[in-house]
Amino acid sequence: MNKRRIYWITGLLITGLIIFLTFRFNRFYQKLPPLGEDVVITIPESKLLYGLPVDSFHVEESYVARNQNLSDILIDRGVSAQAVDQIAKNSVTVFDVRKMKAGNQYTLFYSKDERRSPLFLAYNNNGVDYYLYSLTDSLKVLAGKHDVISKRQTMSGVITSSLWNAMKENNISPLLAVELSDIYAWTIDFFGIQKGDKFTVIYDEDFVNGESIGLGKIYSASFTQAGSTFYAIRFTQEDGDSFFDEKGNSLRKAFLKAPLKFSRISSRFSNNRMHPVLRIARPHHGVDYAAASGTPVVSIGDGVVLQKSYQAAGGGNYLKIRHNSVYTTSYMHLSKFASGIK
Repeated sequence: MNKRRIYWITGLLITGLIIFLTFRFNRFYQKLPPLGEDVVITIPESKLLYGLPVDSFHVEESYVARNQNLSDILIDRGVSAQAVDQIAKNSVTVFDVRKMKAGNQYTLFYSKDERRSPLFLAYNNNGVDYYLYSLTDSLKVLAGKHDVISKRQTMSGVITSSLWNAMKENNISPLLAVELSDIYAWTIDFFGIQKGDKFTVIYDEDFVNGESIGLGKIYSASFTQAGSTFYAIRFTQEDGDSFFDEKGNSLRKAFLKAPLKFSRISSRFSNNRMHPVLRIARPHHGVDYAAASGTPVVSIGDGVVLQKSYQAAGGGNYLKIRHNSVYTTSYMHLSKFASGIK
């Protein structure tokens, strides 16, 4: 092969290489941002727990045991008694550590090195409030609140035995039964509800980190008892919120339907009741409610105390209240009297 042919082939290869490199450089250059333009780099956010980045610590979650206190928790994990004492003093104006409750959750944050030193403790006081303790030199105490998300819920149920059980059967918080009994206290006798009665309620349920922490406002409800439906609609006034029926009438009446919640009627009003002790038929002009000792009893309406005494003949602790010129009510077999009653 002569030299002229070799030069020609060499030149052709060099030219092709230059064209290829130029093309590749242009494509790379086109991907670069113009000079002076900001380049945004997205970095995945670290999950935060009590305001601390979880990825930076070893995290341990536990619950306060019965008769356990802050000292027990921290000393068992290597925090000195002197540091615990100072933490308790620093916490006085924020939270009294003596009020830590058994069953409440706490979270410990440890260093990721070989020593695994405890750095922070977070105490969850309730579903919303928490307290963060620094276990390092500063020994600071910070109060914080979880973000609460309210979700509008609509729940319905049918009574099979009791309102409380109906709530549980429908996976509804039994606390809703307490709220409904308060709303309808002047309208429905919950000691007289029967199988087949039904209810619907629209309310807010509060969540923290995806877990329910309790009930918010109840906006409306309907309760069908013995074929009659009773409506309750929340309305906000200057003096607060109240509930009204579909015709605009307040649900608050002169008298409550019952003087206490969630017990049972052990003996109804009768002119011919068999006495449980004497075993003879005699009038029983009253209603007996069976409930645990200490269950609060409320007057069925406003009034003036006429008599507060002890009836040795069978009434026990006894209270008599005059409501107006027509009605007077008596309350017997009380375990004790509330302070302030004269």
